[in-house]
Amino acid sequence: MCLSSAVEFAFRSQLPVTCSAVPRKVPRHMSLSDTEYAILRQTIAARGTARMVLFPVALIAWATLALIVLTLAEAPVASLLPLAVLVAGFEAVHALHVGVERVGRYLQVFYENSENGPRWETIAMAVGPALPGGGIEPLFTLVFASATFVNIIPALTVQPRPTVTELGVIGVLHLAAVIRIVRARGAAARQRAVELESFRALRAQIPPAKSHEPTPTL
Repeated sequence: MCLSSAVEFAFRSQLPVTCSAVPRKVPRHMSLSDTEYAILRQTIAARGTARMVLFPVALIAWATLALIVLTLAEAPVASLLPLAVLVAGFEAVHALHVGVERVGRYLQVFYENSENGPRWETIAMAVGPALPGGGIEPLFTLVFASATFVNIIPALTVQPRPTVTELGVIGVLHLAAVIRIVRARGAAARQRAVELESFRALRAQIPPAKSHEPTPTL
């Protein structure tokens, strides 16, 4: 029965044939809250891995394009192409980090209240400040800012020399990229504390769930 109905459904919706609509990684016996917690933890892990992969890929793409501009380009404004790659890479890394931190604060507030429950986000947030100078910089801002300054070199070495207008436009755009990186780093440093308080305030506004106890019969 299951096979025939699944085949019919798969044929109509063009989905793989399966006898269960439940994802393989989510056991049937898990409650809705347990399923949400498991999926959000998987989201954090996946986005953290994606950020670590995206960072070197963005730098390699930038370095390759910057070398091409340095050796082949004849227009100073061509240096804006590798700058665009740098900015896109940083914004992607920044978006992944912000999303991970937001999910982490949600789990910390709504799932880490009991002593016997999960405590990773709470412990990680408490341990973080105890590592002065040795902590992880999740946005790689120093590398991105340094690469942005290096990216100006092709514009200064391209022949013919850039005009004052071209140099001004190139300089302003590179400066804007650096300012964006610095501001994003400052916002990321405050994100945990700010969003932790925001989620706690939201949780305080949610009325407690009513217990559905059976009414005693006489």
